[in-house]
Amino acid sequence: MRIRLIAVGTKMPAWVEQGWQEYVKRLPREISLELVEIPLGTRTKSSSTAAAIAKESDAILQAIGANDKVIALEVKGKDWSTEQLSGQLAQWQMDGDNVSLLVGGPDGLSDACRARAQVHWSLSRLTLPHPLVRVLLAEQVYRAWTILANHPYHK
Repeated sequence: MRIRLIAVGTKMPAWVEQGWQEYVKRLPREISLELVEIPLGTRTKSSSTAAAIAKESDAILQAIGANDKVIALEVKGKDWSTEQLSGQLAQWQMDGDNVSLLVGGPDGLSDACRARAQVHWSLSRLTLPHPLVRVLLAEQVYRAWTILANHPYHK
């Protein structure tokens, strides 16, 4: 199965890439964790925020696989424990689903992206910086897999 994190923003600090790669390399071959970076829409005094969100949205929607299960990460989404994420991972594997996780830019996801998502998930009620979200997601996918594999990492 493939899990694709489609995230707005590029040019992350080196520690983000290192953290992301650390957890990607730990996952087994049957779980591919990929990152698709979407350029941030231009936000200036003369351009509208709506135009920037629309540009980001178009790129996000194009990056989603045709048959992917789509999960929008949003503050108002449903909270999952690590154990619940592990259960979701098991279900996705059983169903043969590929998954696209959507992370919007500084102004969030567009209505079109929200509508495309079958699930709305919240990592936290806290506002998290985008670089940290990438590493946190990679670690949690790895941790969810360790639960399924009875690996001692989760303990």
